[in-house]
Amino acid sequence: MVKSILSPVNDHVFKRVFGDNLPVLADFLHAALGLSVTEEDLTVIDPNFLADKSEDKLGVLDVKVATKQYGLIDVEIQLQWFGYLWKRFQYYTARMYAQQLYSGEHYDKLNRAISIILANVTFLQESPAYHHRFSLYDAEHGIAYPDSMEIHLFEIPKRQQDGTPISDWLNFFAARTEEAFMQLAQTNSAIDKAWGVIRRLSGDERERELAERREKALRDQAAAYAEMYDRGMAKGKEDGIKIGEANGIKIGEANGIKIGEANGIKVGKVEERRRVALSLRKLGAS
Repeated sequence: MVKSILSPVNDHVFKRVFGDNLPVLADFLHAALGLSVTEEDLTVIDPNFLADKSEDKLGVLDVKVATKQYGLIDVEIQLQWFGYLWKRFQYYTARMYAQQLYSGEHYDKLNRAISIILANVTFLQESPAYHHRFSLYDAEHGIAYPDSMEIHLFEIPKRQQDGTPISDWLNFFAARTEEAFMQLAQTNSAIDKAWGVIRRLSGDERERELAERREKALRDQAAAYAEMYDRGMAKGKEDGIKIGEANGIKIGEANGIKIGEANGIKVGKVEERRRVALSLRKLGAS
């Protein structure tokens, strides 16, 4: 028996499961994108990914694969939401598309670039769907731009028991107990192989160390972002109060002057009327 089961959403574990096992990766891609691929169709790019150096521990541990028919595909786990992520997804996908060409090569060598984001948090609060496909598209006329870039977002917390192959995989990513993994392993031979990898990794002290180091680094990063956010909010509140007070004083002074001037005018008019009335009385008496 192993101490505890490592999670497949730990991105070190994720890359071990999918980057080292092409039949498992092929089944997942078929479930996620509907692609007819086998392990012979796939070539993992840069398979030497071990994050055992401190300077590498916060790098993106994704699985990037070249296919014979469908271009380049990049799959990554995203555990947290940050405001810049939409732009990062777009940038990485565009860069993956552009990096297919070397200087002087013709554009017809460009193939599709597809990013798959497996999010362990909810990104789109406004939609109940767990899968969204983003691509270049003429919304006015309903025409998709041919063979370019796609970003597929799968939100694990929104997974549904709809009997589709991808729902089984999303349940696999959400599983935390041996019982849950074993139950899912009975539905799909590729998931059974993936579960076997997780069992092996969970019992390997070195792999556990790398997975736990990765998890700790991401927790530290999230805590640092949270602290910077709280400091920024506190500083903004403090500056806002100071600016508000200064503006309030200026507005108060300006309003005071206006009111003073208005009251002075009123008093002056009353005094003038009093003097006129006295003059008229004196003339009447004489």
